[in-house]
Amino acid sequence: MSAEQKLYVTRPLVPPLEEFLPYLTEIWKSKILTNNGPFHQQLEKALADLLGVNHIALFANGTLALVTALQCLRVTGEVITTPYSFVASSHSLLWNGLKPVFVDIDPDTFNLDPGQIEAAITPLTSAIMPVHCYGTPCAVDSIQQIADNYGLKVIYDAAHSFRVEDQGGSILRYGDLSVLSFHATKVYNTFEGGAIVCPDAKTKQRIDYLKNFGFADETVVVAPGINGKMNEIQAAFGLLQLRYVDNAIAARKKIDTYYRNALSGIKGVRLRKLAPGIKHNYPYFPIFIDSCFPLTRDELYRKFRENDIYARRYFFPLISDFPMYRGLPSAAKTNLPVARQVADQVLCLPIYPTMQDSDADKVIAIIQRNA
Repeated sequence: MSAEQKLYVTRPLVPPLEEFLPYLTEIWKSKILTNNGPFHQQLEKALADLLGVNHIALFANGTLALVTALQCLRVTGEVITTPYSFVASSHSLLWNGLKPVFVDIDPDTFNLDPGQIEAAITPLTSAIMPVHCYGTPCAVDSIQQIADNYGLKVIYDAAHSFRVEDQGGSILRYGDLSVLSFHATKVYNTFEGGAIVCPDAKTKQRIDYLKNFGFADETVVVAPGINGKMNEIQAAFGLLQLRYVDNAIAARKKIDTYYRNALSGIKGVRLRKLAPGIKHNYPYFPIFIDSCFPLTRDELYRKFRENDIYARRYFFPLISDFPMYRGLPSAAKTNLPVARQVADQVLCLPIYPTMQDSDADKVIAIIQRNA
């Protein structure tokens, strides 16, 4: 099978080149390549308007945005977080000299279990960093109540949550800050990229200082900032992608439905539940292979690879199993039984906007043949 025929978990939506050329021409004419250029400013406003949030600060990638969000809130000591995520979540804590404290997840949402957060709080705890896993909203009210009771900050890793809404609007409005990823594998992308959703202008100003070396003007540095800025080419691509993102989400929903209709009822295959009352964005299609299925998860994974179907085990291993984390008391296997079971069973199937029913049929056939 050729590279074009191989099926990957996710592929970026790439608009026609001729639509991107006018943006490149404008950048070439203006000679402004970065440093809060016109496309950068336009994209921040367009995203804030689309998502219904007060302010957005763009970043070169989502990891830099996470690192900066923690800096902005002056988080110290320990941070309660999930072991079931991409490693950037916890790595951002280590880069800030913070200690991750892992708490188990809910078996249906795969998000932090709010019933276990309180027991993990110590005098050193200063924040909670939950992840809206696969775009499913966390138990935001319960988490906020705990944070308020103990005087903790809440920073949401919302990497999967572009355009996800509950009945009150975007889920990005929760917590002290929410952080987005615009990596090429995401529902909305700027090649690489990310953003912090800010509740007010003062917070955005501090974040803007931090992402640009702390410069307040040409000669005044007011914070120990880094270089986290999004450049003009990324921002221009992001503006172009906004034309397509809702259609892309609609296409993902169609594939999600197609998979569900075909795979529901297969013994040993559990499907992710979609939370009611939520406008989803369908960033991944995870299935969970238990002992009732004739093959183990890893055996099925290898069957896919043999057929040039690049399913992925998102998220396996657990973050808490990596060498820099596994010595932490909270990383103990007995502390995280649900997360461990989910990580051992998960397999994310290909889903992307240009995927055809015939492509999905190839994926479905592998499962049905081995059921």
